[in-house]
Amino acid sequence: MPQHALIVFCHKCDGFPVVAVTTGTRHRDGSRATSRVTCPACQGTGRTSLTPASHRQAVTGA
Repeated sequence: MPQHALIVFCHKCDGFPVVAVTTGTRHRDGSRATSRVTCPACQGTGRTSLTPASHRQAVTGA
């Protein structure tokens, strides 16, 4: 069987990579002004791939 790369939900955003944050102001028509923010960990994809344990130890120094 072929092995596929494991893809999991981003642990920072739990799969909700893009959110709209209200700025507290309103437009002339009464709708709220929002700012779109993407998750910095997954760059707005909502998914991350698992990294090998050897790479995690090298990056974190653990």
